[in-house]
Amino acid sequence: MSAVRSVGLADTRFQTRRPPAPARSSPFAPGRNVWRVEAARRAAVLIDGAAYFAAVRAAFLAARHSILIVGWDIDSRTRLVGDCEPDDGLPAGFADFLAALVQRRPELRIDLLLWDYSLLYSGERELLPRLSLDWQTPDRIRLCLDDTVPLGSSQHQKMVIVDDTLAFSGGLDLTIRRWDTSDHCADNASRVDPAGHPYRPFHDVQIVVDGPAARALAELARDRWCRAEGGTPEIAPRGDPWPAVVVPDFTDVEIGIARTQPHYGTLERVREVEALFVDSIDRAERSIYIENQFLSSPLIARRLARRLRRKPKLEVVIVAPRSHDSWVERRTMRNGRIRFWRRLRSAAQDRVRLLYPSVAQNGTTTDTMIHSKVMIVDDRFLRIGSANLNNRSLGADTECDLAIEAHDAGQRAAIAAIRNRLLGEHCGVTEDDVARALESHGSVVRAADSLAANGHRLLPIDDGKPDRTRLAGLVERIADPMRPLRLKRVLTGIVRPSPTVLAVAGLLVAIVGVTLAWRHTGLAEIADPKRLAAMLTAARDEPWAPLLALGLFVVGGAVALPLNIMVLAAAAAFGPWLGLLYSTVGAALSSVLMYFVGARFGQDALIRVLGQRARRALDSVKRRGVLAVAAVRVVPAAPFTVVNLAIGAGGIGFVDFAVGSLIGLAPGLLLLSIIGDRVMALIEDPSAGEIALLALALLFYLGLVFGAQALLSRRRRGRR
Repeated sequence: MSAVRSVGLADTRFQTRRPPAPARSSPFAPGRNVWRVEAARRAAVLIDGAAYFAAVRAAFLAARHSILIVGWDIDSRTRLVGDCEPDDGLPAGFADFLAALVQRRPELRIDLLLWDYSLLYSGERELLPRLSLDWQTPDRIRLCLDDTVPLGSSQHQKMVIVDDTLAFSGGLDLTIRRWDTSDHCADNASRVDPAGHPYRPFHDVQIVVDGPAARALAELARDRWCRAEGGTPEIAPRGDPWPAVVVPDFTDVEIGIARTQPHYGTLERVREVEALFVDSIDRAERSIYIENQFLSSPLIARRLARRLRRKPKLEVVIVAPRSHDSWVERRTMRNGRIRFWRRLRSAAQDRVRLLYPSVAQNGTTTDTMIHSKVMIVDDRFLRIGSANLNNRSLGADTECDLAIEAHDAGQRAAIAAIRNRLLGEHCGVTEDDVARALESHGSVVRAADSLAANGHRLLPIDDGKPDRTRLAGLVERIADPMRPLRLKRVLTGIVRPSPTVLAVAGLLVAIVGVTLAWRHTGLAEIADPKRLAAMLTAARDEPWAPLLALGLFVVGGAVALPLNIMVLAAAAAFGPWLGLLYSTVGAALSSVLMYFVGARFGQDALIRVLGQRARRALDSVKRRGVLAVAAVRVVPAAPFTVVNLAIGAGGIGFVDFAVGSLIGLAPGLLLLSIIGDRVMALIEDPSAGEIALLALALLFYLGLVFGAQALLSRRRRGRR
């Protein structure tokens, strides 16, 4: 099993080239930048998932009374193993391991507190956690979904408490796609998700403490549990579950505990995490080493830039992910990181680095995902936690960071060794190699630039140019807020705050968000045509089956379920002809319902939400009538539900809407219901006759569209 290595060679640059620094006052100010300062008999830094999972497993095996897990994410499928398979006789899988553990130890109680997460993260999460994590032993193993955070905020603390006397805290959740060893090989057969898909190297850091510091974290975690589940926090420290596989880095050390807590109900706002970042930066003299997933806080960027200007010898090395993976992160965190980096570079171009760990081995080139949240200032201050250097971690989410200020040479050596080990891990060298490079270069920046071995090295990050679109600005405001969201405050930055306009804006945002969710999140499993077809097939012989089919289209249209999914499900369940009939009638009912909902709001409200460009677009659609409606049906510019709402709100006549919709939807409904397989065959292996037939069908369709438009235009002229 993995174990934290004992302290190695210290950074001689900071210890042998200058006389001992005078004693400094403590950076901790309880009530301002920390919640409490508590002693720990032992403290150890656990680097990467294999070390953390091995330590947690060993601590769970030593537990006698209670285990409390608090997480942003918890996954029943997580393999709770170190760098080798366990030999304790219990299963490797997290859920099976806990179930077997309580059978072995009947007096043990286990509580899991999981953030009741946002729909945006469902693609990254285990679907329906209550089913997978809710054991049939509620008196022994309990699951609580924590929703006690404001709108737009998350419960981001990651803590594990054992017997109220041992506590883990940091950036790692007990979830999938987190496990890796510290060598971060380009290819590792064990680094796969539950579906067997490999993922790239992953780096994170956790800290484990015992003594009064662990009891304080137990109070924090148990209070969080009781706010979500009810009851009164009760702490009963017993035993010594310190895992034997972990070698302490510190003994008899003080731990500062900093939190972020947004205002919620009776909970007052707490921004200790932010204050501690600012205060520790303001005390830096020679070097700041940072590992962080997100860098977007303008406050932290300004403070770092100011300190760099005031201290000509200060250097800053930041290790971060090469890029941001998700659609939201690319439009929020990337823009913020570009601004963050530009501010630092303008302050001290040659003394700052923004780097990512590159891995090139056996013909494979990849990069290590940086998920850790670490800051080391000089060789005196160590901070490990859950907080990113972005806006939401400083004010909107719940966070918990632990910090150590060195009080003697031994503690300084331990902090320097941890920094050197982290830097060495990314460069493929040992912490001793890093110490020698620091001694040789006299610079942490030049050491980071020069060190490379075993296919590992740190390379500069290039985020390119920022996305300056209005959409990016809106998404950034929502995804990385400085404080919890208030829907009215968000929308008033976009539109005038009349009730009608706010309602329209909220409706459009909700529909577009749900549409994206059906395609790109865990809801895609529910929106599987085979799953829906199975539901319809089960009721096919019932007299109310047609009503069920039509109801699917009406309800699905109201919640932005993609039309093509519903059509395919109907065709699979009822056959091509009945499927076509139900699809046509169902799509018509859904369209008409949304059309009249849009008409109820009116064109003025829609234009005030979408801008004057929308007025020109709507006027153009009104002039072209059937032709325009048919066109947006054939080549939709927006989700089916949004198109129906917009046409209704745009003042387009019902006859134009109905005829254009029928003409525009007919080819797609026909193709999906009857000849979808033939169209795919044509694409894969076209023949001249089939191409000619398809071309004739297209010409006939275009003639139908233009003919209908001409007839309706002549009818209007005759009325004038």
